[in-house]
Amino acid sequence: MAENDSRRTHQLLVGGGALLIGAALAWGAIDIPSNAGYAGVGPNFLPWVVAAALLLCGALLVWEAASGGYREMDEPSGAASGDWTALAWVAAGVVANAALITTLGFILSCTLCFMLAVRGLRASEGKPHGGARGLAIDFVTGFLIAGPAFWLFTKLLAINLPGLTATGWI
Repeated sequence: MAENDSRRTHQLLVGGGALLIGAALAWGAIDIPSNAGYAGVGPNFLPWVVAAALLLCGALLVWEAASGGYREMDEPSGAASGDWTALAWVAAGVVANAALITTLGFILSCTLCFMLAVRGLRASEGKPHGGARGLAIDFVTGFLIAGPAFWLFTKLLAINLPGLTATGWI
């Protein structure tokens, strides 16, 4: 019984954390100007959408935990302690992205971040990294994610992101 109470407390904390983050985002969004820009929405639109989604999810999580806990939840999987090597790969991806984004441009630095993070996540599951073939697949996958994101932000939303060339297409 004590394990169920502890589990319910943790579930309530997760929901409460989502509510707090949603409230913090909403509070921060108050200061963002609402002047309509390109496509008729202002810069405060997306922060308000994210804040509302987090508040809704947090409220649902709290309600679920308070009304009996998360139903049909599997037992936690994974190791009893953290995998520091896997964490190092993921952290290296994030740091490399931050350090190289102005040199390599958004697309290639995000692709590199994706490749390093995937290697770390595979290592955390005890899976092989895939060798040269896996590296090529991770590069293509990361490029196919980062490319459209770059073009969406730069071409559709007119948000300046660092590119590799002056053309604005890569």
